[in-house]
Amino acid sequence: MATKKSNKRLYILLVLIAAVAAAILLLPGCGGRTNKNAQDEAEAATLVKAGAAAPDFTVEMFDGQKLALVDLRGKVVLLNFWATWCPPCRQELARVKSDVIDRFAGRDFVFLPVSRGETREAVAAFREKTGYDFPMGLDPQREVYDRYASNYIPRNFLIDRDGKVVATSVGYEPEEFEALLQRVDTLLNR
Repeated sequence: MATKKSNKRLYILLVLIAAVAAAILLLPGCGGRTNKNAQDEAEAATLVKAGAAAPDFTVEMFDGQKLALVDLRGKVVLLNFWATWCPPCRQELARVKSDVIDRFAGRDFVFLPVSRGETREAVAAFREKTGYDFPMGLDPQREVYDRYASNYIPRNFLIDRDGKVVATSVGYEPEEFEALLQRVDTLLNR
């Protein structure tokens, strides 16, 4: 009798784990591009394409200061949209300190991560848990994000010194992220 009861609990636990895993993989707007249809959907959800002027915005930073994109003219900007609940976003953010901030320190470059649709409290808890202390923008109403895209994160927009989008990416793939950082290097060396 005890064996049947423990088998039933194990079965329920396995079903719950499978349901949680499926929910994470199927979260709308988060994740990698696993097939051509998903790539097409991500491209259709991109409102600002490479070659277009980056729409201006003002974002409240985590520390309470306001930052306007127009004030960053003359610098190369990597605008990154992310969320605390998004596994690929967390993978990408894990690389930021060493592969982005430290790599381009002292150069005319700004990494601008903007939390999409989340409260200050959610971002604060995430920062405390991860130990991240680099600047982050808050976009709880998706006012900034909705100027650039309608769905999917993580999402990057590389903006040149003149305010023009020169590259975009959706999802997180290490090779693609490294290629984006190579583009940053190229822009900074011009």
